[in-house]
Amino acid sequence: MVTSSDDETLCLWDLKDGAVLKKMEGHHSSVRAVTISGDGKLIASGDWNGELIAWDGDTGGSLTTALEAHSKAINSLNFSPDSAVLATVSLDKTIKLWRTDTWQIHGNPIDVGEEIYCVRYSPSGKLLAIATRNCIQIWDQSISECIAKMTTASYSLAWTPDGTRLLSGGCNLDPTIREWDTSTWKQVGDHWGGHPGTTWIWALAVNSTGTLLVSASDSKNVRLWRISDRRVIAVFSHFLPVFCITFSADGKYILCGGRDKNVTEWSIPEGAFLEDTVSFSSFQSHSISYSISSCPRNLFQTMFKLNMDHGQRV
Repeated sequence: MVTSSDDETLCLWDLKDGAVLKKMEGHHSSVRAVTISGDGKLIASGDWNGELIAWDGDTGGSLTTALEAHSKAINSLNFSPDSAVLATVSLDKTIKLWRTDTWQIHGNPIDVGEEIYCVRYSPSGKLLAIATRNCIQIWDQSISECIAKMTTASYSLAWTPDGTRLLSGGCNLDPTIREWDTSTWKQVGDHWGGHPGTTWIWALAVNSTGTLLVSASDSKNVRLWRISDRRVIAVFSHFLPVFCITFSADGKYILCGGRDKNVTEWSIPEGAFLEDTVSFSSFQSHSISYSISSCPRNLFQTMFKLNMDHGQRV
C-alpha cells in the first residue's frame, strides 16, 4: 500500500505487519494525490505546488525529480489502463497527459475552464472523466474533445469495471452520490442520497467485480453500498473526517485514511456480497488501524499496489 500526506512524504507499507517499507521523500509541499499503475510497476504523486514525481512501484525509489507539472495544486492523477499515459489535473484548470516511458507531456495541455478536483480513465482507456465544482466533463483524449458535460457539483468519481456506469460524489453544493449511464450520459434514477450531515464526499471506490461502492466523507464515516440496489449495507464510524479510501486487491478489505493520521483497515463480511443482505445497522467488522507516526498531518490518499509475482496484498 502507498499513502501520501501533507507532511510532504509518501510511505510504502507492508500490510502483513503494518511496517513502513520506505518513506518516499522529494516533494516540497503537501502531497495531495497518489496513484498506482495497473501493473503495479509505477507510482505517481502530485503536490500542492503543482509538482509531480514518478516512483518505482516495487522499491519506492524515485524515477524523476520533482517535475513542475502545473502552476497550481495537483488534485488528482490517474494512469491509463495500459500504464502508458498518466493524466494529471489541477486547480490551474488544465488536464495534462504524460508519457510514462519518457515522463514528457503527451500532446498539448487541455484547458477545461474550471478548477478540476478529480480525473479517472474509463476502463477502455479511451475516455477521461473529470470532476469540477460545477460539472462532470467527459473527454475523448484521442481528439482532445469534450464529448459530454453533466451539470452537477462533483468532487470524486469512479467507473464500474465494465465501463457502463460512472459514479460521482458531490461537493458542498450537492453532497450526494449520482449514477450516470455512459451510453447516454444521462443520470440513472434519483440520486443515492449520500452521507447525512456531510458537505463533501471526498472519495469513491468500486470493487473489482463492480458489485460494491465505498464512499468517504467529512461526516466522519465510511459507507459501503451495494450497487445493484443502491442499498447502504454498512457504515464504518471514524472520529474525524475521512479523505481517501480504496478496496484491497483481493476485494476483502477496505482501507481509508484522513484527519486522524491513521490508516484503518475494515474487513468486508461475506454477507455483503449477497443480494438478500439487508443492512448492518450496527456494523461489527474486524478492523486494524496503522498509526502513521511518520505522517503527522492529514492523510490525503491511500492506494493499493498488487504484487504481481505473488498475487498478495502489499
